Amino acid sequence: SEERYRAMFRAMDAVLREPPPWIVSAPAPDHRVRAHAPADVRATSIRRPATFGPHLEHAMKFFVDTADVAEIRDLARTGLVDGVTTNPSLVRKAGRPFREVIAEICALVPGPVSAEVVALDADGMIREGVSLAEIAANVVIKLPMTWDGLIACRALTERGLKTNVTLCFNANQALLAAKAGATFVSPFVGRLDDVGLDGMELIGEIRAIYDNYDALLTEVLAASIRTPNHVKLAALAGADVATVPPSVLQGLVAHPLTVKGIDQFMKDWAATGQTII
Repeated sequence: SEERYRAMFRAMDAVLREPPPWIVSAPAPDHRVRAHAPADVRATSIRRPATFGPHLEHAMKFFVDTADVAEIRDLARTGLVDGVTTNPSLVRKAGRPFREVIAEICALVPGPVSAEVVALDADGMIREGVSLAEIAANVVIKLPMTWDGLIACRALTERGLKTNVTLCFNANQALLAAKAGATFVSPFVGRLDDVGLDGMELIGEIRAIYDNYDALLTEVLAASIRTPNHVKLAALAGADVATVPPSVLQGLVAHPLTVKGIDQFMKDWAATGQTII
């Protein structure tokens, strides 16, 4: 009846205005619950609104993929940059001393900053990784997806250091990285697309494998992102992080209808002859 529905909506409104303690303290949504719970459970799962806390700690993070300190400084003002990834190619473009650049980036961004080793043997990677970690507390040691890289990953993880296993191109590699204790694994989406494969399919495969095992805590860092659409698809596939060039991050805000709407609002506002301040 109509009265029954009115009563139901009044009850829902009361919960939203002053949620009971069991909702406020409920654990944040987990990928495993979403992926494997029965459909009726997934449909009724309670999500905590953003107003219950200042941060969405389980939202996908944005890392910016550059070694250009000026670009990072400008983007960091938005509060949307959760970390930075670099590699030897990006450092070459920056044209500055490597350790100096990493130190400046770490001072600008409190989140993880990936700095890559260049040694190819495990012992050399470990020595370089320990040295890089001395630059700042938020340095993440970036290692290649090789047997030596996995050996170094395990050794550095056991020292309490954070690692990012890069150049990942299949789910088996990602599984090995997680078993080695990597903090992040970086599947290269764009490079797979370049050779006619579906990079986003890999993100979904890794997400599904990691969600099958509670012991695998490695975060999926979608890398080689080329377009805003890649970011959307990575989020849909369940990536924990998307690392993007500055131009792609800036492009996420762009839409022609947004520009058109602002132009119309400005014309209408000017016609009123008013000022806000």
